[in-house]
Amino acid sequence: MHWELSEEQELFATSLREWAAAKFPPEAVRKMQTSEEMNRFTEALIRDGWWGVGYSEDVSGQGGGVLEQALAAREFGRAAVPDSRWLAAALSAPLLTTRELSEQVAGRHRFAAAIRADRIPAWTPLPAASDRLSATVPHVLGALEADTFLVPVTGPDGFGLARVLASDAVVRRDDLLDRSRVTGAVEFSDAPIVEIVAADETSLSRTAALAAVLTAADALGSAERMLELSVEYSKQRKQFGQFIGSFQAVKHAAAQMLVTVEASYSTALYAAAALDAGIADAATIAAVAKAQVTGPVADLAESALTVHGAIGYTWEHDLHLFYKRAKLDRTLFGPPSAWNERIAAALLDEPARAG
Repeated sequence: MHWELSEEQELFATSLREWAAAKFPPEAVRKMQTSEEMNRFTEALIRDGWWGVGYSEDVSGQGGGVLEQALAAREFGRAAVPDSRWLAAALSAPLLTTRELSEQVAGRHRFAAAIRADRIPAWTPLPAASDRLSATVPHVLGALEADTFLVPVTGPDGFGLARVLASDAVVRRDDLLDRSRVTGAVEFSDAPIVEIVAADETSLSRTAALAAVLTAADALGSAERMLELSVEYSKQRKQFGQFIGSFQAVKHAAAQMLVTVEASYSTALYAAAALDAGIADAATIAAVAKAQVTGPVADLAESALTVHGAIGYTWEHDLHLFYKRAKLDRTLFGPPSAWNERIAAALLDEPARAG
């Protein structure tokens, strides 16, 4: 089954693709990565009206839902832009009060959930003594750009999400192979807690499902671009007097890449639509998208590199931007094996282990 977008959704995706290509071509992305001026992308999203897509007009958003956010993530993956803050904002949205969400959508407040980006969001609460917090959370997505952290804690009234100002924490940037995303270790040392807001299981589960769907959509965009680059290169590069695109091995590689892209397209977008519709097994469908898109796309990256040969390793060629992105998407918020365990547990009606 091939997922079909509406005319309005197609127009949105096309417009965002054209905007990203004009504002952030590969050479601009490389410059941001070397200069570490990641905020330029976020500022452009807010300034040009893309930041509020996927949020209700009641909170100053542009409308749409998870499917529109997935389409945006797909385009960000195609362009390899630094979207850590955008993704951190999307994942924190279900955990915010209406007032906080309005502030975030308006670009006036930057929240980030203090959860590990190398595991499935498990929400293991940290002990909070009185109104202070001392703990370290590694690999927090968007940590360097946040002004407030949402920290799962066990407080006087039980489980909740503490609001802790970033100015009261120490953040150490991680050294990632993929320079288009940023994570960091967040250390709270007797940090004052602004407030603790009760958290419900529905909101926590939605954040985990969003992490799966948006990461899968990002991987889809990377895969589409790597396929395009490989086909273009196969029509330019010659060996033994022939274009390499005429070789059977290259044709087979490109055909398999196309199969991966087509399957990933429908899988990722259906999972986003399932979350929008609120169907009963939407969380399991999201888990399928994370496992069955990010894993094959990481393999597709190897095929694309094989087609390009040595030039694919070079900083000057665009391929490495998407290769590294695909590799990180596979492990971001848990590897496929962890999500497959969650799928099996859901099918067998058993509790899943933490990712």
